[in-house]
Amino acid sequence: MFVSYRWLQEYVDLSGVRAEELADKITKSGIEVEGVENLNKGISGVVIGHVVEREQHPNADKLSRCQVDLGGGEIVQIVCGAPNVAQGQKVAVAKVGAVLPGNFKIKRAKLRGEESNGMICSLQELGIESKLVAKDYQEGIFVFPSDAEVGADALDALNLNDEVLELGLTPNRSDCLSMLGVAHEVAAILRREVKYPSVNVQTSDEQAADYISVKVEAKEDNPLYVARVVKNVKIAPSPLWMQMRLMAAGIRPHNNVVDITNYILLEYGQPLHAFDYDRLGSKEIVVRHASEGEKFVTLDDQERVLKDNQLVITNGSEPVALAGVMGGANSEVKDDTVNVLIESAYFKGLTVRQASKDHGLRSEASARFEKGIDPNRTRVAADRAAELMAEYASGEVVSGTVEVDTLTVEPAVVAVSLGRINDVLGTELSMEEVQDIMNRLQFENKVEDETIVVTVPTRRGDITIEEDIVEEVARMYGYDNLPTTLPVTVATPGKLTEYQLGRRKVRRFLEGAGLAQTTTYSLTSAEKATQFALNATSTIGLAMPMSEDRSILRQSLVPHLLEAVKHNNARQSDSIALYETGSVFLSKGEGELPDEQERVAGAITGLWHAHGWQGEKKVVDFYVIKGVLEGLFAQLGLEKRISYAPVKKDGMHPGRTAAVWLDEKEIGYVGQVHPVAQKQYGLRETYVFELHLQELLAADVEEVRYSAIPRFPSITRDIALVVDKNVLAGEVQRVIYTTGGELLKDVTVFDLYEGERMEEGKKSVAFSLRYLDPERTLTDEEVAKAHGAVLEAVEKEFGATLRS
Repeated sequence: MFVSYRWLQEYVDLSGVRAEELADKITKSGIEVEGVENLNKGISGVVIGHVVEREQHPNADKLSRCQVDLGGGEIVQIVCGAPNVAQGQKVAVAKVGAVLPGNFKIKRAKLRGEESNGMICSLQELGIESKLVAKDYQEGIFVFPSDAEVGADALDALNLNDEVLELGLTPNRSDCLSMLGVAHEVAAILRREVKYPSVNVQTSDEQAADYISVKVEAKEDNPLYVARVVKNVKIAPSPLWMQMRLMAAGIRPHNNVVDITNYILLEYGQPLHAFDYDRLGSKEIVVRHASEGEKFVTLDDQERVLKDNQLVITNGSEPVALAGVMGGANSEVKDDTVNVLIESAYFKGLTVRQASKDHGLRSEASARFEKGIDPNRTRVAADRAAELMAEYASGEVVSGTVEVDTLTVEPAVVAVSLGRINDVLGTELSMEEVQDIMNRLQFENKVEDETIVVTVPTRRGDITIEEDIVEEVARMYGYDNLPTTLPVTVATPGKLTEYQLGRRKVRRFLEGAGLAQTTTYSLTSAEKATQFALNATSTIGLAMPMSEDRSILRQSLVPHLLEAVKHNNARQSDSIALYETGSVFLSKGEGELPDEQERVAGAITGLWHAHGWQGEKKVVDFYVIKGVLEGLFAQLGLEKRISYAPVKKDGMHPGRTAAVWLDEKEIGYVGQVHPVAQKQYGLRETYVFELHLQELLAADVEEVRYSAIPRFPSITRDIALVVDKNVLAGEVQRVIYTTGGELLKDVTVFDLYEGERMEEGKKSVAFSLRYLDPERTLTDEEVAKAHGAVLEAVEKEFGATLRS
């Protein structure tokens, strides 16, 4: 909200308080003033001049040679390039020696051989933004009304010797979206009175009901609608003081009728709309919900397709306004408008907000309806607008209003004890001091047994509970005056949760293993949304995506990791090892929030290590990336509970991909990207993994126990088992572990043979078994017994035989 300091003085006595001081006081009372702008911008030496003669420049087609009266008999020649300069105009003239914004100094000059003693200024040259300048003056100089005093200070006439306070309002303080609302706040801070504008409408003998009828079909969304009629208006520019106040508030002037509705919006906080009565096409106003798909052209000449939850103002058959948002082009006030219908209404904020959002239309009116307006100002705002149209548009106000009123307005009544106020604020205020604060805020109040009962005016819709009253007391008493006390509480040291510790351990291990962390978008394209997913579901799209490539929530981290690898490869980085921990989003069905699950994924390509001096290189293969995972599982204490099984998965190499199992549950996969997919991504041989991080870290792990190095020797037995080719070495290893008993400490695979001497359909897998008892030396008989049990088990389970 932009607040003109000079305009505010009409409602509150600001004597003795400079704009900067007022801004500081308002900020300390709880409403932040984001800045104070001096509209003068360092300008000096600009007066109102009278163009007494204008003729074509003899040496330039686009320049004019003007004789300008600056007052006091001083007439100077000025060369002007504005296309709209003309004899008889009153204009803003920067005299020789004047200073314009940006410290631009005006000097005598010769333009195409003709002397120029000053500069005729446009509003933009005086520091006003182009978007705020009326269309008539956007491409040329500004012309003052004919009664402007020649030689007077142009800055005073243009209200540029003013300062504007920019209030950073929170949504609850919609009462300060009007000059009168700010006036109430300032009056309470300064302990002064609020002066309301007097409203005295002179009306004709005719009745408004003879001109218009009002019917509201959607009473829940529009419980109050007030219509007034003003006849025989003359469309012209609004008074200069009104135009400048609108511009100071960030609104561009249009004409006297439209400017008056905007002026009332700023003054009372009540949005109004002016219809051209003769263009309505009927003598009735019907407020209803739009039909689904109904079309309507708004004031910006855009055709809008309406929805059935949007509220429209109609002439009984077709829409003439989108309620609370924007009027229609078919009933716009134009230069030939004669009769005006003024609409002042109370619309439900949620309905206006939804319509504004649906159509991407944000207006000063919709902003106020969304946050809530004071229903008790609806009628007086219409009266004030009618009065101003009679004064500044020569209109004739028809007697009476036409209304539909089903609105019940009950001011909130809030009671709070004095003890509660002092306990919360840490103060020792008396009841008289609290009552004084309520009186300054113009809140009716009474005291009942050390409890103050406050009747809140309807302009303050944010006050509903006792905590709100406590806050008002604190604001007006002064936050700086509240005593400082330390909170009394039990101090507890902060720490990471077990899950956070586990995730940090995963990240540190992967970084220690040589992988670099990366962070990618959670949004992807429809094509890549389910690629490489552990368990794909239906996709979840955004309602308003920023692009096609970022329109769907991802279900795997791998596609974007591959894009990151490609990005690095394209910049001459051939050996890449990346990982990411992040969320994927799995659909739970229509209307349900997605299931957000955290994953850890990695991608490796190129050389794993290269020792140039020794001439040694290691290219990344399946066993490199599997070895990284095995190290991670060992770090988490899960290595003996993890198993691998061949798996066929879309996008992955069918012979170089394994599912990762934790106990009896599949938690991920590891393997090579399918050559076809590699080609699509523009990659060389690349290996990836993706694991369900939450499942991994949720697994119960035994506490790590340390023991002394055994003093007794271990005994190693190597066996080469002949099994069918489809038997997994990991399954054989698992059976050996479970059968070997407490004496068997380690089982490792150290050889695989499938040569020509091996029987068709068979292979030889060699294992090394280490037996140990940390308390004593094992005998050959004990080892033989345990070893024999192992051989029997693998023979029974897999038909394995010892290779001769």
